Amino acid sequence: MIDLRLLREDPDRVRASQRARGEDVELVDALLSADERRRSSGVRFDELRSEQKSLGKLIPKASGDEKQELLKKAGELAAAVKAADAERDQAATETQELLLKLGNLVHPDVPVGGEDDFRLLEEHGTIRDFTAEGFEPKDHLELGTTLGAIDVERGAKVSGSRFYFLTGVGALLELALVNAAIAQATAAGFTPMLTPALVRPQSMAGTGFLGQAAQDVYHLDDDDLYLVGTSEVPLAAYHMDEIIDADRLPLRYAGFSPCFRREAGSHGKDTRGIFRVHQFDKVEMFSYVAPEDSEAEHQRLLEWEKQWLTSLELPFRVIDVATGDLGSSAARKFDCEAWIPTQGKYRELTSTSDCTEFQSRRLSIRVRDGKQIRPLATLNGTLCAVPRTIVAILENHQQADGSVRVPEVLRPYLGGRELLEPVAK
Repeated sequence: MIDLRLLREDPDRVRASQRARGEDVELVDALLSADERRRSSGVRFDELRSEQKSLGKLIPKASGDEKQELLKKAGELAAAVKAADAERDQAATETQELLLKLGNLVHPDVPVGGEDDFRLLEEHGTIRDFTAEGFEPKDHLELGTTLGAIDVERGAKVSGSRFYFLTGVGALLELALVNAAIAQATAAGFTPMLTPALVRPQSMAGTGFLGQAAQDVYHLDDDDLYLVGTSEVPLAAYHMDEIIDADRLPLRYAGFSPCFRREAGSHGKDTRGIFRVHQFDKVEMFSYVAPEDSEAEHQRLLEWEKQWLTSLELPFRVIDVATGDLGSSAARKFDCEAWIPTQGKYRELTSTSDCTEFQSRRLSIRVRDGKQIRPLATLNGTLCAVPRTIVAILENHQQADGSVRVPEVLRPYLGGRELLEPVAK
């Protein structure tokens, strides 16, 4: 959530942020009104309580009609205190509910618009000319099937659409990707983490995934637990309700976990293969830093993502995501999109978001800097979302005979194997 003091001091900035996101601007005025009622009712409650205490000291000293009058007034005050207390609680509850609906303040450099209004920042690598090489590229599913690496038919039989098996070299390729990604993250100073896949509501809400993203979240009603869509959730909640000494920052974690997404709004999109699925594994980077260091940390996370994709020898581009496509927690987001030959376009492989103090305020995570205690900043960045990375590797490194060249960075994790080769049927 944002700082209420900032909202009071500069409501136009918050309105502009909401407008840029395409979100409800009237929410700002409703929140200002609720906050004013919360503060005024709090002052009224304190005044009545003070009067009540003063009266309570006079009653034992009084007698006769004076005492009866004081007792009558005490009864009226007790009712007024109770009413003021209820009004204060109601206003505080309304303020909190409205505050949780408000998105993070958009960074001023973020391009305004929807999904297609991003700003192109960089392009890396060379897109292969398969026509010049003399063959038509196969898509990842055809390649994965002939390699004995991907089985979506049995995935659908067992679990339904958008589920799959990775088999043989497909399973080995996932393990190689995960180990290589964790190795890079560890070398960069991240602490490896294996995180829970189920979290409590406060963890999910605290990271901002029960707002606009709620339709994509799986909920276990009997247990009131949520399946995470990313290890960002348990990594953000890891230090929930804690105060961290400033000399411990930055804290950097690399979480590996399964991820579960309903993909509720993606009917008819990417139905072939394993690009958009309900369950997948991912290595996620997560950082806790001082608020003034968040922009520099954001650039560092982006550099680590670029290092990873470059090591996989994939052509990719970097975009500055537009305001309407940010997600409620992010003040700014960079995506790295890899070229997918058979789709003839770039598709998102990694994403890194600067969430500033938004999540830490919701999760009550603070930093102690001398005598000052204040919220810190949180950032997240995908290092390797496994299925999409497999899609990009198979399609970009395929050979005319149906084999796939293994990027050098993965070979030590695949027993030195240089090629993935079709299996005999």
